[in-house]
Amino acid sequence: MRQVAVIVLAAGQGTRMKSDLHKVLHPIAGRPMLLHLLASAAALSPARTIVVSGARREQIEAAVAPLGVEVVLQAEQLGTGHAVLQAADALKGFDGDVVILYGDVPLVRSETMTALVERLHGADAPAAVVLGFRPADAGAYGRVIAQDGVIEKMVEFKDASDAERAVNLCNSGLMAVRAADLFALLGRVGNANAAGEYYLPDIVMLASGDGRASAVIEADADEVAGVNSRAELAAVEAQWQGVRRAQAMADGATLIAPHTVWFSWDTKLGRDVVIEPDVFFGPGVSVADGATIHAFSHLEGATIGPKAEIGPFARLRPGAVLGERTKIGNFVEVKKTVMGAGAKANHLTYLGDAEVGPGANVGAGTITCNYDGFFKYKTEIGAGAFVGSNSALVAPVTIGPGAIVAAGSVITADVAPDSLAVARGKQESKPGWAAGFRKIMVARKKTLK
Repeated sequence: MRQVAVIVLAAGQGTRMKSDLHKVLHPIAGRPMLLHLLASAAALSPARTIVVSGARREQIEAAVAPLGVEVVLQAEQLGTGHAVLQAADALKGFDGDVVILYGDVPLVRSETMTALVERLHGADAPAAVVLGFRPADAGAYGRVIAQDGVIEKMVEFKDASDAERAVNLCNSGLMAVRAADLFALLGRVGNANAAGEYYLPDIVMLASGDGRASAVIEADADEVAGVNSRAELAAVEAQWQGVRRAQAMADGATLIAPHTVWFSWDTKLGRDVVIEPDVFFGPGVSVADGATIHAFSHLEGATIGPKAEIGPFARLRPGAVLGERTKIGNFVEVKKTVMGAGAKANHLTYLGDAEVGPGANVGAGTITCNYDGFFKYKTEIGAGAFVGSNSALVAPVTIGPGAIVAAGSVITADVAPDSLAVARGKQESKPGWAAGFRKIMVARKKTLK
């Protein structure tokens, strides 16, 4: 197997996004577009991966730093050919194949990248392999004129004749080329065209002039959808979500209203999971077999155990770990809390920085008071404990196993196992007081008229 290098072009200004964030860092399913693409490219086991950036280079560098990806600068945007040339020094001495990708085309599959490389080493050993597609509206895309997969001509829309514009096989911009051929051909590319730019596709015609043909393989138009505006970002998001929903159902999850469920790039679902309408998954959520996520719930950074039941209108935040058959009900928020098997918090509750033992029940309106304005503190609720409604547990505090906290209590000290804790004002009853009060107030109201 020959070595492969990957060059990702990401130097565009992205002005149509109207954003301070680099275009290729806008997220799809909670993950920057660029990282989607690099994850797919990683399947090639590239020897080198280089991102060509321009403005906001520092943002790109910060995003890819954990991946060991090199970032090079294209100071002036003089076309795609010029952009690829900026990687020449970084690939000096490299003698493998180069796959050229675009940072704002995030959904290209690793299988497609592999197909580009494999075609490069087919029987006829083409000079380059171009990825083409056939959109519903070819618009202003560059055209690929080919016969039986062999390219006869490639032309930018601005420079194409009417007959060439009538062709619906378009150039995605992605291609695979041997490194030695790539930079030698790029050195000969000129800018005598309508835009005055150095076009990467021109290397195909230069190779043709040397008597070496290039090939084209095709991908679905959705796979090479680009993002240049917020509207296109939303369209690609919708496309990604549609594929993920279909995959979830094919893998054994039930989605009651699929189009209303929004997954993150890393959402993990077990079998026989049921997801009701209008559920949103942020990054870092795994759901075990048989769990049910009721409608209008928001989950991120949470681990949900087998046959657990969440919602409706529940919020799980990072660090929520829910054991088997736990129940988190309506308007309950859980953050950095471990819930033991069968534990319940069914209504209007906040559990933060806590550990709730198996079988414990946390009543409606209960909160863990975990923050004093400076530090966070832990609340521990033992197995089988019962916390009555509208209680405030002021951390750090421990409710022992089997203990009962009376409704309306403010607990500031540990509660021993199997004991009852009552921390509220003593109730007084004054017979007839209410009737007298009403009489006085009615009389006062009359005097004000």
